[in-house]
Amino acid sequence: MIGRIMLSAASLLPVAAAHAQSAPSLGLEATIDERRRGLSWSEGRASVSGDVAVTLRAIELDARVAALRESVRHDGADAVADLGAAFVTEAGPFQLRARAIGHVFAGARSAMNYGEFGGDARYALGPAELTVGALYAPPQDAIGGSNLYLSGLAVVGIPATPFTIVGGAGRSSGTVDNAARADRLRPGSAYVDWRLGVEHVTGPLTVALEYVGTDLNDDRPIRAIGDRQHSGDRVLARARIGF
Repeated sequence: MIGRIMLSAASLLPVAAAHAQSAPSLGLEATIDERRRGLSWSEGRASVSGDVAVTLRAIELDARVAALRESVRHDGADAVADLGAAFVTEAGPFQLRARAIGHVFAGARSAMNYGEFGGDARYALGPAELTVGALYAPPQDAIGGSNLYLSGLAVVGIPATPFTIVGGAGRSSGTVDNAARADRLRPGSAYVDWRLGVEHVTGPLTVALEYVGTDLNDDRPIRAIGDRQHSGDRVLARARIGF
């Protein structure tokens, strides 16, 4: 199933690659848990993913497919394809990016696909880079309302070493049209997530260890789709090889 989705996503890129400003980049990744915004998308189990990206002057196109292991959060989906497009420009010392992302789920028992759009601003100074961003998913049946994610991320390379420190936090909020579905991306209402980790890069191989967490470890009522068991703190390990 994952292979078929990846093939379909990749089939959209050859024409773009022919006009690309740079060669397409490819990657394969393995992780002990597919976590996003502090929430497990693979029910706390190991996952593999593949990604491809291409740049067309100021336009960035990317696709990533990840295994979800029949995730309860996504109604039994086996895999997700994240299809993105972004416009990138410079404004003084800042890099600005506007983007749209579609999340397409395979194997789900009901309609789980949804989309979101937003942007971010990035500032780099020496080995340090700071990014602040926002992504908004307008009201959709698949997520039981709307969802707004505000985030900040800091990346600092340690000079003369292959190590990079990564830290960030975000907040998810939004409106509720269907409480049973709203818990999918926002278990029990608005919440905050955070991450802190270290990456080691050797040629095309990146190995990372990080701690991720949320403030969901309380007695707030969460429906089954919110997957309370896999919405708390965890130490993650992952490895990615790029081509």
